[in-house]
Formats: sequence, C-alpha cells, structure tokens
Amino acid sequence: MIALVDCNNFYASCERVFQPKLENKPIVVLSNNDGCVIARSNEAKALGIKMGAPAFKMKPIFDYHNVHVFSSNFALYGDLSNRVMQILSQESPAIEIYSIDEAFLDLKGVKKLNKFSIDLRKKVGQWTGIPVSIGIAPTKTLAKVANRMAKKYKKDGVFLMKEPATITRILKHVAVDELWGVGRKYSKFLSQRGFQTAYDLVNASESWIRNNMTVNGLRMIKELKGIPCLALEYETQRKKNICTSRSFGMDVKTLQELEEAIASYASTCAMKLRKEKSLTSSILVFVKTNPFKELNSQHSPCQKVVLDVPTNDSMEITSQALSVLKRIYKDGFNYKKAGVIVGDIVSEESRQLSLFHTQDIFKTKNIMNAMDDINRKMGRDKVRLAVQGFDRKWRLKQEKLSPCYTTRFDDVLEVKI
Repeated sequence: MIALVDCNNFYASCERVFQPKLENKPIVVLSNNDGCVIARSNEAKALGIKMGAPAFKMKPIFDYHNVHVFSSNFALYGDLSNRVMQILSQESPAIEIYSIDEAFLDLKGVKKLNKFSIDLRKKVGQWTGIPVSIGIAPTKTLAKVANRMAKKYKKDGVFLMKEPATITRILKHVAVDELWGVGRKYSKFLSQRGFQTAYDLVNASESWIRNNMTVNGLRMIKELKGIPCLALEYETQRKKNICTSRSFGMDVKTLQELEEAIASYASTCAMKLRKEKSLTSSILVFVKTNPFKELNSQHSPCQKVVLDVPTNDSMEITSQALSVLKRIYKDGFNYKKAGVIVGDIVSEESRQLSLFHTQDIFKTKNIMNAMDDINRKMGRDKVRLAVQGFDRKWRLKQEKLSPCYTTRFDDVLEVKI
C-alpha cells in the first residue's frame, strides 16, 4: 500500500505555526514582488479569492474581510518542509518526496494502516505544527484520490481506499479534471467525449485510451484499476536545468544594478549545483523590460555561452554570466526582470577537463565548500562575491514578509517566563 501525505494549505499553515492567533482567520500568501495570490487558507477560499488573482485587484476584499496578507517567505517554508519530511522518513520504510508539501510513503509491512496514519499525522502536528492529510491506496494515483477524500471529508484527516467496492464507489464521484495527470487540455477533450468521472475512464477501452492519451494515460487508467505502474522514486533525479530569476522591486536602468542582480542569480545557481554535486556546461542570461509598457520601450534579449570545462564554481559562472550581460545590455531601457539558467548539467564525477585548462579544481572546490559551510551556518550570503553588491535596491518588494523564525537568529521567538 502507498500513502500520500499532503500538508494542508502549506504556506498558510507555516504562517500560523508561529502566530496561533491566525487560526481560523483568512490568510493569503503573495508571489514575488507581492504580485499575485499563490496560496490561500480555507477561509480565504470561502471568500472567493482565486489562485493567481492580482493582489491589487483583491485589496478591497482583503480590507473588507480583514484578510491577513503575507509576502512569500520561502526560507521559512523550506525549513518547515524539511522538518516534516524528516519525520516521515523516520516513520516509514521508504519515501518519495514529491514536492515541498507532498510525499509518497511505501507502507509495505505496516499492518494497522489506519492507526499508523492517524498516529503519524498526530506526530507531525505535534512536532512541527503543520496539519497534514493522508490518503492510502494500492497505487500512487489512487493515493492521490484518497488524499483528496481525506482532506475534504474526514475529520481525522486519514482515508483508506483498499477494498475494490470502496474504490469503485469513490471513483464514481471523482470528476475527470480532479485526477492526477489530467490537465485542462485532456479534461476538455474527455468531457467532450462523454467522460465525466474517473469511473467512466476506468471502463473505457484501453486501446482507445492508448491511442488518445498515449502510454501515460494508459498507466493512469491501470493505476485507477489498482494495478501499480508508477514506482516510488527514492532518489531525486538530477535536474536538467537550473534557473534563478526574479522580477525587480523597481525598474532597473543602469548596467551596475543589472550586474549585481545577475551576479547574485549566477551565484545562487552555482550553489544549487554544488548542493546536487553537479556541474554545468552552459550558461544562459536574459533580461526583460516591462511587457505592459509601450512597444518602443521593449527590449528582452538573451544569450547563451558554452563552457569548455563543466563547472560549479561561483566565480567562474558569475564571470561568464556578466560577460554575456555586457553583450546583450542596451542603455536607455527600464528593465523589470532578469535571470540566469545553467544547463547541460552533468555529475560532478564526470568532469571532462580541457587540454588548456590550468585552474586548480581541487583548490577551487575547497574554497566553494568553505563558503557554503559558512553561509549554511551563519546565514545566506554572509560570504559572497563583491560584485553581488550590498545596497541591492533592485531586490524583491516584500512589504508583508513574516520573520524567518527558524533560520535566522535575529528572528527567533523570545519566551518570557
């Protein structure tokens, strides 16, 4: 049996952990630069606030209903996610971390599935403050369905779908567009052909499914029938590309400000590469003006450079990214966004050196490891390249950012006795 553990309204729940007064109050979390709604509590959903809604349009609703609005605090969310996943890893035989707030558990050998799940849910709640829902079923796709049932209809937050009769009864009430793997395109396609529920799909011809929904669609149908086709992925797959990009909190006009931003993004990409023990062979840099302004004020170039020797050295990647920026930058434009994408990623163990490569890779590796260790212990960017700047007026607008309670000493709560 497989369980899907999903953190309920995760971003909103993270904000509530250290502010219990927000319990049962409407909460929304905004995207970069406080632009759009990217997370909502159940109370906010009940007010009709839609995912992706522009914050400035929602402000009258926020004010009228006293909605608590937060800028996205990914340092806090990431740390609490790690804490939840550590508990799940300790309590289950095997785990696949599917996203920041979801994980599949292999429950092979667990006898009392319902009791195990209720106890696990209680432990996660006590140790982290994050409420979770758990759906249990023979396959990953059915576990997704079971989790949805647990979240919507079960007070104890756990739903077990094991018996064929139970599975059939539930699938008759699950709309096609609610299935894992069915997007808008397939949802519309299936609805036009009379498929309204998951049960309708299960009873469709497998040859028709293969011809119209490819092999992935056939796997989904078999999973709905209780036939496992999607194994748990115990090891995280190496990324093919890593992108770091942000919209600026203000229009950026000068090359120096753009250089600070690109240097910061390049350094972040390099840090992520080292964390995965990977190397990049290509670097792409792009800058963009505001697409909503006049046509004659638009300039959105990008350019890619291919490296002779793959690297994860912050200094090398930043230097190459800045060289590209100087080639694509044009004076006289107001830039709104920029980013760096590192691609052609390979394992650190498969580095192929060039005949003319003179850099001491072992010395560079030691320097980067030392820098990462300091930043991990003392805080992000405590040690950084000078070109990344210190003023950073271009940084994200995060006017409603909550404290980083668990990752910054200055923000640790003080308890008065």
